Amino acid sequence: MLELDKNNFEEEVLKAEGYVFVDFYGDGCVPCQALMPKVHEFADTYGDKLKFAALNTTKARRLAIGQKVLGLPVMAIYKGGEKVEELVKDDCTPEAIEEMIKKYA
Repeated sequence: MLELDKNNFEEEVLKAEGYVFVDFYGDGCVPCQALMPKVHEFADTYGDKLKFAALNTTKARRLAIGQKVLGLPVMAIYKGGEKVEELVKDDCTPEAIEEMIKKYA
């Protein structure tokens, strides 16, 4: 799982080939911490089909706002520099996340 920051986000996500899954999380976000082991599991399972990355929004607030990430957790799929699908807050269940990943894997 690739750790993103403001220095590599454009290169690793917006300019990447194929689909990129991004886990937007924050330091004090309890649901984010609870989901993290599952997301890492999905990265192990589907990592050969799409790139998995995570961005700590606490350390990259401006970048998160620029991506219209206003609440957490947010799980998003990018392709060709655009966000093609996302799950926000209560929609971020392990089941829903896996369903979204399977569409693009």
